[in-house]
Amino acid sequence: MTPQPSGRKLAGTAAILLFIVIWAVLVASLSRFVGCWPILVQAPFYLVMGIIWIFPLRPIIRWSQTGSFRVDKE
Repeated sequence: MTPQPSGRKLAGTAAILLFIVIWAVLVASLSRFVGCWPILVQAPFYLVMGIIWIFPLRPIIRWSQTGSFRVDKE
C-alpha cells in the first residue's frame, strides 16, 4: 500500500503554481514597456526574468518536503 501524500505537499504545489501564474502575469504586463527596447536589451531581460523565478520557489519546495522553510544546521 502506498502512503498518501501530505496536505502540505498539495499546498506547496498549489503555491508553486500560483507563484508561476503571478510571475507570468507580471512579466507579460511589462511587455508594453520592454517591447520598446532594442532587441539586444530585450533578450537579456527575458532571459534573466525566465531564470529568476526559480529562486523564490526554493523555500516553498523545502517547506513542502520537510515542513520547515529553513535548512536545519546541525
